[in-house]
Amino acid sequence: MKKTFLLILLTLTAAAAFGQDVSKQTERKRKIEEEINFIDNQLKSITSRQKATTEQLSLIRKRVSDRRSLISDLDRKIAVINDEMTAKQREINRLQKELDTLSAYYDKLIYNTYKNRDTKVWFMYILSSRNIGQGYRRFAFLKNLAGEVSTQAGKMRDKQEELSAEREKLAGIKAEAVSAKAERESEYRKLVAEEKKSQDDIKRLAKSEKQYRADLAAKKKEVERLNKEIQKMLKTTVAEQKKDNTKIDTALSGKFQQNRGKLPWPLKQGVITEHFGIHNHPVYTSLKLPDNPGVTFSTIKGADVFCVFDGEVRKVFVMPGYNQCVLVQHGEYFTLYCKLSKVSVKSGQKVTTGEKLGSLEIDANTSSLHFQIWKGTEKQDPERWLRK
Repeated sequence: MKKTFLLILLTLTAAAAFGQDVSKQTERKRKIEEEINFIDNQLKSITSRQKATTEQLSLIRKRVSDRRSLISDLDRKIAVINDEMTAKQREINRLQKELDTLSAYYDKLIYNTYKNRDTKVWFMYILSSRNIGQGYRRFAFLKNLAGEVSTQAGKMRDKQEELSAEREKLAGIKAEAVSAKAERESEYRKLVAEEKKSQDDIKRLAKSEKQYRADLAAKKKEVERLNKEIQKMLKTTVAEQKKDNTKIDTALSGKFQQNRGKLPWPLKQGVITEHFGIHNHPVYTSLKLPDNPGVTFSTIKGADVFCVFDGEVRKVFVMPGYNQCVLVQHGEYFTLYCKLSKVSVKSGQKVTTGEKLGSLEIDANTSSLHFQIWKGTEKQDPERWLRK
């Protein structure tokens, strides 16, 4: 009895966990597929320029990464489904065993009923008892025999219905497994094609090493200028606030800190193509790219940019290579938004989470946003702060 109860409990627990896991995977799958579709649209725009770019390569690699994530999720889903099928088969085997036991007992009841169908035989059976107690027990047995047969038949019907229902569920799970395996095969074929496209682009880009080295040198100077300007601004702002005894809004700082990993993206749509920190060039792997104090998003042309948290605009300025930039203070924290063509706010203005700061400049058919987060004069990795 205890073993049966434990088996049922484990089955129910596994089913509940399976349902939750499938729900999470379905949502994750939806988000990954949305990002892949977005990347596809961005690549079409970039491809229209009729030249391979490092941005194009970054997007293709991101799409490959997303595709691998989908395949990995499908592998986990298939594994969970296989476990569920195994558990369901065990449950069917258990029910079949119980049904076989009920059937054997039912056959025995039917035999006894048939054997004692003659009333005279009943009386002889009772009268042959060794004592009154045995006679009473035999009388009670014969009296309840018909009812027990009916009850046992009902139990068998219920068990057969339960067994049929479990077999139907198992058939559904098997169909889902077949579908998941077919989907995985389709995603794998796409992955192979995308990896080949990535290698082809690397070969094309490798032919223009001289040009890309020159572009990289110019980019490095732009990054260094921006970094120096931002650090100068932040040091000046912090120094001025100390000099004027201006109290930093510690409550706002605390709220900002509490939203680590939960901040909304500064764009409605986008994908990160340049990450925080120092990385090697995607093609000339011996070359190191400039130290990136933030992240760069690829997004639709002229996209609107939104503030990620309540704060105050400290400065609006122009920087070569980054167009217009907006610096927003959130207590002791700062966020920076660059590559805007139009700015909707001004210095000293209070802004709220989700408020529009401006719109991005258009480069051919796409736009990009450079975004940074600072704690005082200490740069932060935005991907650790933004919502996944």
